[in-house]
Amino acid sequence: MRKFLLAACASVSFVASAAHAENVGVSMALFDDNFLTVLRTGMQDYAKTQKGVTLQIEDAQNDVAKQQSQIQNFIASNVDAIIVNPVDTDATAAISKLAADAGIPLVYVNRQPVNVDSLPDKQAFVASDEKQSGTLQTKEVCRLLKASGAKEASAVVMMGELSNQAARVRTQDIKDVIATPECSFIKIVEEQTANWSRTQGADLMTNWLSSDVKFNAVIANNDEMAIGAIQSLKAAGKNMKDYVIAGIDGTQDALAAMQAGDLDVTVFQNAAGQGRGSLDAALKLAKGEKVDKKVYVPFELVTPDNAKKYVVKN
Repeated sequence: MRKFLLAACASVSFVASAAHAENVGVSMALFDDNFLTVLRTGMQDYAKTQKGVTLQIEDAQNDVAKQQSQIQNFIASNVDAIIVNPVDTDATAAISKLAADAGIPLVYVNRQPVNVDSLPDKQAFVASDEKQSGTLQTKEVCRLLKASGAKEASAVVMMGELSNQAARVRTQDIKDVIATPECSFIKIVEEQTANWSRTQGADLMTNWLSSDVKFNAVIANNDEMAIGAIQSLKAAGKNMKDYVIAGIDGTQDALAAMQAGDLDVTVFQNAAGQGRGSLDAALKLAKGEKVDKKVYVPFELVTPDNAKKYVVKN
């Protein structure tokens, strides 16, 4: 009888622990991206603090079809929840339907899904409010140009992937700030996409320089493109003091460029915080708990005066 009771207790203990175990499938748009790497690491670090939580993280390699296939595989594997960093924010309605039909909780992270205002039950979005990012960035560019004594200024705009909601909103933020009376002295002379890429940002800047485009400000939708622009300007022998360079994300590479005196503005987007927040929301939904449909992690303006606050010490 004693052996039976011990066996029964062990069985109950196993069931109880299994009930708390959570298997979460994660589809990231792209592994080869500095910001998304920090986000992914934040998610993984948080998972290590949660007993019984297992992450299955896949790289969609910027391929919409591959990402949808990953979602289908997660569903077939009967994961407890799914986290998606969308390749194409206009393709999220189909992903939402797949998860909803399977009854599996779904959390979008960082990139706002096109159906954010009509997400099914047990689905949420964790990110930062993009209206803050481009607005903070461009207001600081405007302030710096004014402080330099500029009566007129020309800016080039480097946009992220046009299929990405963040790129569209950040670019519109730039235009909205420039349309205000206090910043209307700035004129946008060129705007093109460099797809969030440092290499493409460098190539785009080289093209503008070879075409003799005149400008004194570079406003990039992210830090990687801004760093690419800096590399090309320096390679062309330009004096960085003649330009105001702005990015978004507050990556460690961007902070290093700021400390070197090359980058003037960035906006810290808490990638690790978004990673933790998305996993926290997914785990709560998997347990049947209530979660806000939109969870925002604030942006913060970063300048040379406060940059040290954001540097991660190894």
